[in-house]
Amino acid sequence: AALGGIGLDTSREIVKQGPKNFVVLDRIDNPKAIAELKALNPKVTVTFYPYDVTVPLAETTKLLKTIFAKLKTIDLLINGAGILDDHQIERTIAINFTGLVNTTTAIMEFWDKRKGGPGGIIANICSVTGFNAIYQVPVYSASKAAVVSFTSSLAKLTPITGVTAYSINPGITKTPLTHHFNSWLDVEPRVAELLDEHPTQTTTQCAQNFVKAIEANQNGAIWKLDVGRLDPINWTK
Repeated sequence: AALGGIGLDTSREIVKQGPKNFVVLDRIDNPKAIAELKALNPKVTVTFYPYDVTVPLAETTKLLKTIFAKLKTIDLLINGAGILDDHQIERTIAINFTGLVNTTTAIMEFWDKRKGGPGGIIANICSVTGFNAIYQVPVYSASKAAVVSFTSSLAKLTPITGVTAYSINPGITKTPLTHHFNSWLDVEPRVAELLDEHPTQTTTQCAQNFVKAIEANQNGAIWKLDVGRLDPINWTK
């Protein structure tokens, strides 16, 4: 979801840094946002491909083949799709967990050093709920915990694959995601309001710290991006 919420602000910050290419994969085409990113830094080639993370693995691989054929090298994959709606159990798991696993699995075909690949870097956007659940949305929180765990395993597999990984875990950030959302079995109808009573951060603050984490490029790091700060988390294994 590179064109909404935290994703769009992070895209802005990354483009400002001036990578040669910036490829946006998103379910919804947002020509206005793409045009804005292109205008931000004319040195960066910004391209958009429609992509839904819930498609089968083979379809993701096919899209990546197209992208790799065009760009030859891709250094960093950011997995950022997510939904927060504990009424939609299967969709939450499909987007927040399965989709991320499939996209990661698909890119391994191009990056894995056992296949002669150059390696690569994966930044997975998880959430502080991955290690500190919002218990009223247990499905969402568990899907994020799964991704934190998956990412930590990826980092330990680096000696085998040549691919490094770290997780980006935003705290409560003012995004459309948190305005109103459904708790599991409606255990707490006011969950969004209760959440808003906590200290929050802006998407810009979050995005700026995200770029700092990308620059740090620390394999296995579990970064907490909360109340405008960037802190490493020591997660008990």
